[in-house]
Amino acid sequence: MPNRILLVTLNAKYMHASLGLRYLLANMGRYGGGDLATCTSLHEFTIHSPAATIAANLLAECVPCDAQGVHIIGFGIYIWNVEQTLAVMRLLRQQRPDIRLVLGGPEVSHEWEQQAIVAQADYLIIGWGDVSFPRLCRALIHGPRPLMKVIPGEQAPLAELDFPYDYYTPDDLAHRMLYVEASRGCPFKCAFCLSALDKTAWAFELEPFLAHLQSLFARGARTFKFVDRTFNLKVDASTRILEFFLDLIARYPRDPLFVHFELIPDHLPDSLKACVARFPPGSLQFEIGIQSLNPQVQKAIARRQDTDKTRANIDWLVIFSQAHLHADLIFGLPGETWESFAMGFDTLWSWKPHEIQLGLLKRLRGTPLALTAGAAMVFQVTPPYAVVQTDALSPEEVLAFTRLARYWDLIANSGRFPASLPLLLGGNSAFAGFADFAAWLWKKAERTSGITPEALVDALYAYLTEVRAIPAPVVHAALLSDYRGSGARAKPLSLQSDLTRAKKAQSAVAESSMRHSVRQRRHLAALDP
Repeated sequence: MPNRILLVTLNAKYMHASLGLRYLLANMGRYGGGDLATCTSLHEFTIHSPAATIAANLLAECVPCDAQGVHIIGFGIYIWNVEQTLAVMRLLRQQRPDIRLVLGGPEVSHEWEQQAIVAQADYLIIGWGDVSFPRLCRALIHGPRPLMKVIPGEQAPLAELDFPYDYYTPDDLAHRMLYVEASRGCPFKCAFCLSALDKTAWAFELEPFLAHLQSLFARGARTFKFVDRTFNLKVDASTRILEFFLDLIARYPRDPLFVHFELIPDHLPDSLKACVARFPPGSLQFEIGIQSLNPQVQKAIARRQDTDKTRANIDWLVIFSQAHLHADLIFGLPGETWESFAMGFDTLWSWKPHEIQLGLLKRLRGTPLALTAGAAMVFQVTPPYAVVQTDALSPEEVLAFTRLARYWDLIANSGRFPASLPLLLGGNSAFAGFADFAAWLWKKAERTSGITPEALVDALYAYLTEVRAIPAPVVHAALLSDYRGSGARAKPLSLQSDLTRAKKAQSAVAESSMRHSVRQRRHLAALDP
């Protein structure tokens, strides 16, 4: 019976494609042997798929073994899929105890001793798996079998790893987000981030990497999301990568391209600015990790960030580039109060990024924060391990922020309300203005999901006119402009009369045009001999 090796993960959404598993697949031949490469396959599901369905699909790939056959299933475990994967593994254990179950990934690489999912596994690889997983498979199939359950991952030089990009399928290229990386690691030591454990950042050889990007483009890839933690750390390499994409845009101007990078906000030298300024609208996005603008909080989490340079760079990007700016703030960091977070938000809002992503601090296993937080910080005991309270924030404030962040996504980050949002955030504090609306909306709706765009329009109209006492014609004009621009088709109660009149006017124009066309055809027919 042939050996089978299955690489499996449960993604948060279908559009995500696992870069890590594709690295394992790409290096099976190099570090496991040619025979292992031919019997290894990739299987991706989503966390929304029933565990029984996933287990049945995997078992269909692993017919019962005889004395010569070995079946191995390797799972990639992350904070968002650990509980769902555990349910799948328990079913596999019940039905096929002969299958070797192997775990790897950030969620099980630290504090693994008491984890229920580790108890279900035969082997655990902690850290890098590119080399260690293929070698473990070779040992399980050809011997000698490892004596240890927990295997420290071997960190090979990046030049000794095979690239994974050939393993993106045509379906991946057509329907999914393609993740790529020009480097690994991070030299910064932010206490809440797993990258704090890295000693430095390591770069892949640039020209071979760009050759693979060229191949992806030739196969139809048009969206590239870089997962590098410090894309603009080494300016020469960053400039070369940007020039690569600018060259593609110049050669194929009618073929839309979209590239996403994580940007260090206080490091934007002139050579990078010169490249960034040449990207056309809609082709370039920067994710800018601000996290906190409170100097005491920055110090508490060992975050080095020059706020003056950060502001100057964001100002430049807003004024002189077409890049879409997505800035991140984290609520719940050590020492951050509701008031200090509000001040940071207001400052960031004044810099005019296109989106502000409001995140809630999570306890990631293995981070310096997880090891030192102590009793001052309380986190959920189940994934995603979100903060519940700190010595500076009450549980009620954390709950209020959680609701606020959800409403912020629906209204601000959705892009549906560009004219109405300034009305909502006007006043002395943008954050206070939105927090007041969020508290009002929660009291009215008692939910943060399942709210239609029409219901949001009506809620904004009621709040702005009744609570803020903004003149109804001003609110009406802003909401009507936003609603028409959004392309929505239903009718909010607050705008029904205008939308009905507009529809009747459009119908009248169409009917008049049709009558004119009929008269014209009749006239031409009369002239035809």
